[in-house]
Amino acid sequence: RRKLRTDVAAAFPNLSAEQLTEFIPNKEELNVIKIYSHKGEAVTVYVNNRNPILFEIEKALYPTVYTLWVYPDLLPAFSTWPPVLQKLAGGADLMLPGVVVPSSGFPQVERGTLCAVTLLGNRAPVAVAVATMSTAEMLAAGMKGKGFAVLHTYMDHLWEYGDKSYPPTLAPLVTDSAEKERAEDEEETEGKEPVISFSPDPLQHADVGDLSLKERDSCAIPMGKAELNENRAAETAGDANTEVQQEAEDSRTPQEQMDALFNQCFFHALKCKVKKSDLPLLTSTFLRSHMFSCCPAGQQLDIKKSSYKKFSKFLQCMQQQKILQVKELNKGVESIVEVDWKHPDIKAFAVPEGFSSASAAQDSKSEDREQVYHAPEIIPLYGVSTKMIPLFQESGHRKGSILSSSEVRNIIINYVKTNELVDETNKNFVKVNAILCDCLLDKSEQDEISNLKWDDLLSRCLERLQPLHQVTFFGQEPIVRKGNIEPIDITIAQRSSNKKVTIIKNLELYGLDPQCVANILQQKVQASATITPVPGTKDRAQVQIQGNQVHHLAKMLLEEYQLPRKYIQGLEKAPKLGRKK
Repeated sequence: RRKLRTDVAAAFPNLSAEQLTEFIPNKEELNVIKIYSHKGEAVTVYVNNRNPILFEIEKALYPTVYTLWVYPDLLPAFSTWPPVLQKLAGGADLMLPGVVVPSSGFPQVERGTLCAVTLLGNRAPVAVAVATMSTAEMLAAGMKGKGFAVLHTYMDHLWEYGDKSYPPTLAPLVTDSAEKERAEDEEETEGKEPVISFSPDPLQHADVGDLSLKERDSCAIPMGKAELNENRAAETAGDANTEVQQEAEDSRTPQEQMDALFNQCFFHALKCKVKKSDLPLLTSTFLRSHMFSCCPAGQQLDIKKSSYKKFSKFLQCMQQQKILQVKELNKGVESIVEVDWKHPDIKAFAVPEGFSSASAAQDSKSEDREQVYHAPEIIPLYGVSTKMIPLFQESGHRKGSILSSSEVRNIIINYVKTNELVDETNKNFVKVNAILCDCLLDKSEQDEISNLKWDDLLSRCLERLQPLHQVTFFGQEPIVRKGNIEPIDITIAQRSSNKKVTIIKNLELYGLDPQCVANILQQKVQASATITPVPGTKDRAQVQIQGNQVHHLAKMLLEEYQLPRKYIQGLEKAPKLGRKK
């Protein structure tokens, strides 16, 4: 117990001596449980008062959510939307687009720092995670990519070891600067709205995908600048310019300021973010993924506060100026199909200071994402089973020995020749001795069959060996897995109102990221695509996209990704072309 207290003090230096004594009590019962994760990792769990308070993986200590509810400031915290919790509890990691950016900025963390994840409006942590990049790297990446590897969440199996209590409601901390701004806002006759308003009921949003444009705009603060804390030295020099700029902004109405912000982010996105290869581009994706990332820190885009009121009207205005062209490719879904990058307004637009590094990071990330996919090399292998040991032990192989089909063939040929089993009258046949009889023939065949053809002999042998397969991904070491590799499974399902959806499974087995495939398909066919867990599995996801998209899938998997047809199941379900009259 004393050693544990020392380890906890070293792992969490923020704990005071009193808190440490309260956390690891001297006299109360403290139980130690050893459990195993689904990956097979050994986890040591420390339980106090029937609740797990700590867990240890590879000699590293981590607090549970029960501990963080008592000490909510133990770890640097990052907030996310309430609907994201369900995904995290299901085993997903926290992606940066799902992280809410507070007005006071992120806590400064380095890669590998242990962090807490909270829900918007409540300071009680709901997950424990490790940062996969530093705060500066998150901002430089434009808040895209994986931000946190989640280790433990509220509602997971570790939480179920305790009393299964719910997170307490803890009010968010208000920084001094925020209080100052609020006090100044109350004194002003034309009060400005706060950058973030915490919802009293964080569960009012049903689903992240179903958030309306208004909800997204009123809640999310898009990231634009990468240097939030790097330019503090230049703050003093820039105070005079800032005051002049604020006075100029104050002379405009809030509506005019929002119109100007929309114009700035629009031209910035077209000039630095959107490429010709991205077209056609969903207007909602353009706003969410491109314009939001061009918004300066401390400001937010809210179409309702502009004179346009709707984003479609804003784009219509830009279309009238012949900057871009918007079309409704699918019913109710508008896409940007053409952009005139030579338009004087785009050429004349100057990228605001502070975006250069973020843009460079975004460009490098785009290049990484566009790297060519290499189909894995898949080789069927065979393991020696118990029943087949007598046939293979002469060649020095034991149970579990892994062989290729050519090696199996050579071993069988050598066995037949060594034991002089080739039929003298017809060399296409092999005489069945006692070992071949026991290994390759069923009980009903043992009295009837005395000779086997070479092909039949080899096929029977391969059938009775344990199936394995070796997968070699580009630039990686080969991986050997049990069983035959499952093909990419494409099915068509019927939904309400006689609508069809295409479901794609097993993409991960071939080194394909389901999220990337969903994004590419969504761009190509201009239809809604979602990612859902495969029923009955823990770490697999399936892509579901509206309509019968087998034709597009076949072209992408066979032609672009160069995957062999034998590893794709369901291509025959493509819609048949209409008959020519």
